[in-house]
Parts: sequence; C-alpha cells; structure tokens
Amino acid sequence: MNNSDIKKTLTMGTLNPQVKAVEYAVRGPIVTKAGDIERGLQQGQKHPFTEVIKANIGDSHAMGQKPITFLRQVVALCSFPELLDSSSFPEDAKQRARRILQGCGGQSLGSYSASQGVDCIRQDVAVYIEQRDKGVPADWDNIYLTTGASDGIVSILKMLVSGQGRSRSGVMIPIPQYPLYSAAISEMEAVQINYYLDEDNCWALDINELHRAYQAAKEHCHPRVICIINPGNPTGQVQSKKCIEEVLHFAYEENLFVMSDEVYQDNVYSPDCQFHSFKKVLYEMGPEYFNTVELASFHSTSKGYSGECGFRGGYMEVLNLDLEVKAQLVKLLSIRLCPPVSGQAAMDVIVNPPLPHEPSYLQFHKEKSAVLGALAEKAQMTEQILNTVPGIKCNPVQGAMYAFPRIFIPPRAVEASLGMSPDMMYCLRLLEETGICLVPGSGFGQREGTYHFRMTILPTTEKLKVLLEKLRDFHIKFLKEYAPLEEPKRSEDDTQEALKQFR
Repeated sequence: MNNSDIKKTLTMGTLNPQVKAVEYAVRGPIVTKAGDIERGLQQGQKHPFTEVIKANIGDSHAMGQKPITFLRQVVALCSFPELLDSSSFPEDAKQRARRILQGCGGQSLGSYSASQGVDCIRQDVAVYIEQRDKGVPADWDNIYLTTGASDGIVSILKMLVSGQGRSRSGVMIPIPQYPLYSAAISEMEAVQINYYLDEDNCWALDINELHRAYQAAKEHCHPRVICIINPGNPTGQVQSKKCIEEVLHFAYEENLFVMSDEVYQDNVYSPDCQFHSFKKVLYEMGPEYFNTVELASFHSTSKGYSGECGFRGGYMEVLNLDLEVKAQLVKLLSIRLCPPVSGQAAMDVIVNPPLPHEPSYLQFHKEKSAVLGALAEKAQMTEQILNTVPGIKCNPVQGAMYAFPRIFIPPRAVEASLGMSPDMMYCLRLLEETGICLVPGSGFGQREGTYHFRMTILPTTEKLKVLLEKLRDFHIKFLKEYAPLEEPKRSEDDTQEALKQFR
C-alpha cells in the first residue's frame, strides 16, 4: 500500500472544531507573511524596503532591549551553581541564587517544583504584593506560580466554564481585548460577552456599558466572570481608581468572579496616571467586599522593565476561593506538573530586586530607569506623531507597550477589501509596501464601522522614528488613492515638527 493511499485519522474534518474556531491575531496571517518576506530578503528577493520592522508583538528583547544584568546573574547562578565560587558575581545575586536553589529538589533548577511553584519564591511574591499595596496583607498560600500570565488566565477560565444552553458560562471581556481571551473562550466553548471601552474618553471603562452588556448576555447565558486588562492591551490606558471601584462594586452586586490582568503594572508613563491594583482597591472598599469578591490577579516576567518573555515566568494571586475549589485548582495545575523553574527564578528577581544597601542596586536602578524612561519617551512620541497624520487619531499612550490608533479607511477602500476586514487589507498593504508589520484592530475587536491597528512602542527610538515616518507616507498615499478629493488637513511639516522634540 502506498503512503498516499493511507487514510489519515486527523484531518480538517475530524479536527476538534474548537481548535479551528481559535484565532490569535498577534501571530496571525500578517505575521506569517512578514516572516516569508523576511526570508525572501535574506535570499536576495527585491522589495521596496531593506528590512521588515516587526511592531506586532510585545517582545522587548527581540526589539533590541538589553536584559537586566542582575536578573540574568541570578538565573545564571541558579543554572550553573559552580559560578557561586566566582568573584565575577556580586554577593546579593549569589545570596538570592542560594536561597532559590535550597528550595529546589536536589538543589537543582532541573528538578520539578511543587505544582504551585517553589515555596520560597511564592513567599517572596507575597512580600512584594504586600509592599506594592502599602501593607494590604498577602498570604503566600494564595500565590500560584505560572508559565507566563497566560497559563494562569487559561487555568482560571477552565475552572469557571460550565453549564449548557442558557446556563453556559459567559465571560465578560473588554473590546478591544488581548486575543488570548477570545481564543481561550472559543476553545472552551464558553460565551464571549463584549463590553466596549470608551475610545472618546481615552479607552476608559464605562460602568453603564458593563450593565448593558451584562443584561443583554443574561438572555442567552450565565455571566460568571469579568476580565479587565489594566494597564490596557492593546489600548494603552491606565484605569482610574474610581473606575476600578465601580467594576468591583458591579462584580459584588452581580456575583461575578473578577480576573485582573496586571502584567503591565510597571509600565505607566503618563504623569497624571497611577497604577492601582484591583486587590488594593478591593481592600480599601472594606471587609464586606474584600472578604467576599473572588479575585484572581496576574503578573509576568514578560513585560514591565525586564521584558523576559522567553523565560515564561509569572504568578497569580487568587482571593476568596472556596476551599474545596482551591484543592481542585491545585489538581488542575498538577496536570502540567510545574511551571519552568528557570522562569520561577526570573519571577523571583522581579519581586525581590536589589535593595538600596546592596551592591547591585545602583546598576539595577540605572538599567530599570533607562528602560522605563525610554518607553515613556517613545509612548509620547508615538502619540504625537500619529496625531499629525491626516486620517489617524491616537489616544494618549498612558501605559503598557502599545498604541491603538483609529484610522480612517475611505468607503472605496472598504469596498476594495473584497471580504477581507478593511484594516487587514490596510495592514497587508502597509507590510508589502513598507516592510512594517502591525496587527489590524479587527484581531482585537472594535466597534462596528471603526478601524484601528495595534503597534508596539518597543523598537529603538531611531527605528521607531523611521517606522512612524514610513507609516505617515503610506497613509497619505493610501488616502490619495481611495479618497483623492479629500485634502489632508495636516502635513509632513507637522510630523517633522513633532519629531524634532525627540532628537
């Protein structure tokens, strides 16, 4: 029998339909196309540009950010303990490495840890949370180390999804959202409940919109959980304390589980904004709320100032979980044995950085400040330059790592998109003509009739300037092609004037 005659067991017809339903725009068809173009350039193919600028994903190190020295020193010492005898490593890094290794089986990073993570690292996370939240108590038994924040988010969603028909679990997610949420909801056959952020009010959370979405969803499912991303991805907003209080009161009233994605908590750039953890705000609302509302908060090594995406380190703190359910969560986590122990070690450094009296503090502080300072400057530059381009409107990038500007796509261009989402067509054209890789807003969700794209602010300042200038030229050309009678209200001079501030 020929191989071609053998009928395959796994085909598109027999594939799990929930896998087919999953979409993840951040690594979608545009990124695949960008990879093809990049390989073509390496093989000598001709394009109207010499490199692909990938601004599609929040991968700091891939964009040229240097690792934080102290973090890499601790992980190196944990990975190769013979280095503990080297004088090349500072004593505070060695002290942390020894403590982590003592918590590992056989004092080796290569051993499995408990499913919830290494105990001493969970304890360090609890101390960090207590300090961050100005004394709000944290119990390390409520801390679970995870494979990035994504692993924790998916695990909690798995716990929450049940029922059939109108009793099927509904999950409230912000629109625009990070596509992990919609992908996980599709895979689990839960019901996605969209609530729209207020673009005209800097992507603020509107309590009336939460009530509207909740009441509409009750007709066809059982809303059980509300997800919030703060600071926002893809929208870059930082929610006010008042907004958070309103969300928590709403969750309390409607008996909703709260999932607070706080991976960008160190990425706040606007002087008018401050990060408020959902846990701290809940505590300040009083014991009636703090001892009742079920809350899972998530953090990660991948964002902030470290940008250590590849370590896949993260944690979640879960409050007010029923004790029997808590045992079920541990059981669920045990299926994947444990998160990468090297990632756990990296997470430990983020929650237990050098203190002012320690030898590594000055260098650590300098590196951390340089990363966050550069991101703050690039956030401001991106917003200001995009707002000089006719047909583009960008809200302030208050935090996180992204801009999510609204783009005007003329009706003729919408018609020409031929079944493709118009902003997908726009981003494909942008990639093919300029080499810039962005993600269309349709991959994150947006109000009908509006179009956006998401771009990271992670490229180096010089590369980001090139990206923004190319984007401006492309957009003006695009408008002239599809709306030639409309005169641009802003010019190249406005863009150059904005750029001067950042030279």
